Amino acid sequence: MHASISVDCPEEILLEVHASREEFAAILKETTAVALFRQGRISSGLAAKWLGLARVPFLLKAMEQGARLLDQGEEDFRRESSFL
Repeated sequence: MHASISVDCPEEILLEVHASREEFAAILKETTAVALFRQGRISSGLAAKWLGLARVPFLLKAMEQGARLLDQGEEDFRRESSFL
């Protein structure tokens, strides 16, 4: 099941970022997925699935946007590496 969400956005923002409505929706989706992952609110697997990516490319994208993948030490490392 999928849910669609409508977001009000002034046209000036679309002009400022040089994006169509569809391009801006994709930017919002990616930014939100990475932010929710960084906050620990969704898993990397769920975020990757939402964006239509495999988990490793999502993790690389998240790292490019400042996500730290191993904040919890050895246990976190074991959990994350078990998915590779």
